[in-house]
Amino acid sequence: MGKKQKHTYRFDPHTLRYIKVKVRRRDKLKKLSWSVLLGIVLGVVLLVVGFQVVDSPKEKALKRELALYKRQVRTLNDRVNRANEVLTDLEKRDADVYRTLFESEPVNTVRDSLLARQESYDTLMSISHSELLVGTTKKVDDLTKRLYLESVSIDQIFKMAQGKQDRMAAMPAIMPIDKRKCKLISGFGYRYHPILKTRRMHTGVDLTAKKGTPIYATGDGVVEVAGKGLSDYSGYGVVCVINHGYGYKTLYGHMTDVKVRRGQKVKRGELVGTVGSTGLSQAPHLHYEVIMNGKKVDPVRYFFNGLTPTEYEEILELARQENQCIS
Repeated sequence: MGKKQKHTYRFDPHTLRYIKVKVRRRDKLKKLSWSVLLGIVLGVVLLVVGFQVVDSPKEKALKRELALYKRQVRTLNDRVNRANEVLTDLEKRDADVYRTLFESEPVNTVRDSLLARQESYDTLMSISHSELLVGTTKKVDDLTKRLYLESVSIDQIFKMAQGKQDRMAAMPAIMPIDKRKCKLISGFGYRYHPILKTRRMHTGVDLTAKKGTPIYATGDGVVEVAGKGLSDYSGYGVVCVINHGYGYKTLYGHMTDVKVRRGQKVKRGELVGTVGSTGLSQAPHLHYEVIMNGKKVDPVRYFFNGLTPTEYEEILELARQENQCIS
C-alpha cells in the first residue's frame, strides 16, 4: 500500500464547506526555514545559559587549580610573615646587642637607600584578583632586601669579631693615672670654669695628682699629637693625643712634659707624660678625654679595667657631682 498523502484544508464561511488548499513549494521552504532558524536560536540560548550555569570539565579543572594556587599563596604569605618576625628579631639583636658590644654604628645609610627604592608591580596589577599576589610579592621583595642588609651587617660584625683581640687592646680601658695616686675632682658635663669664670661644657675628666706623677696610655695606638703651644689645642698646655683606631682617640692635657713623639706606637700602660699644670690650669692635674668617632664621650665609662665594682661606683658618684673644674 502506498504512503497516504496529507492535504491541507481551510473552512469557507460562505459555502460552509472545507476547501482543499494547494500549498506551494516556496511556502513550504519558508516555513521550514523559520522552523530551522527558531531551533538554532533556541539552541544557542540554551547553550549560553548552560555554559553560565554548568561548568565544563575543563573549567572545573581550572577552577580547582585556581583554588589550589590561592591556598598556596596564602600559605606562602603566612610563611613570609613568620620569616619577617624572625628577621625583625635578628635586626633587633644586631642593633641592641652585637653592635653595642663592638660599639659600632648600624648600616643605616645602605639600609635607608635600599628600602627606599620602589619596585613596580604594574604587570601583576593587570591580572584580575591580583591583590593577594601583589601583596605577597611586595612582602617577599621587602624580606629579600632586609635579608641582604642583614647579611652585610653580619659580615661586618664577623670581621669585627675576628679583630676583637686587637680592638679590645686598642680600646681605652684603664685610668690614665694609678688609682692610688690620683682623685677624680671634676666629671664630664657642664661645669664652672675657674679661670674663664663661666659655666661651659667640660669635655673630659680632671684627675688631681702631684706634679710629676706618671701618665699612661689607656690603650694601644699611635701618637697623633705630642707637644705644647699647638694652635688646635690652645688651653691644653702640654698635650698628647693617641689614635687607637676603631674610632677611638684619647687626649691627655696640662702635662709637665710629654714622653712620646708623634707617630710613635704605644701600648696600654706605657708612659706618655707626667702630671703638670700647663695651659689654662689652676693646679697640677690631668685633663683626660675620650673621643669616639669624632664625638667626645664620658671617659668614666671606660674606667672598667683595674677597678673593683665598689671603686667604680665611687668614681661614678664623684663624676656626677656638678662642681667647679680646674681646667
